[in-house]
Amino acid sequence: MNHRQRYELISRNDFWRNAFFVEWGHQYPERSIEVTPTGHLLASGEWTADLERVAGQCFSTIRMAPADPGRRLIFRRLFSSGRD
Repeated sequence: MNHRQRYELISRNDFWRNAFFVEWGHQYPERSIEVTPTGHLLASGEWTADLERVAGQCFSTIRMAPADPGRRLIFRRLFSSGRD
């Protein structure tokens, strides 16, 4: 693994979040993803396209996690979509 990138997994609910990890393990058993205490995923930056594809199969999306998550949390609280 060259450099590790932080990602956010946005899912409809816990079922689909868990489905992402099951599907990832099924399709890429040799590639491990680490989940940080803040809930972000740590994975190789080279896997971005594969992460996005598997997330799409599980009604989820993957995006790069911000360097400073505090700013995003403020906006989530102000403009909650009801999904959080």
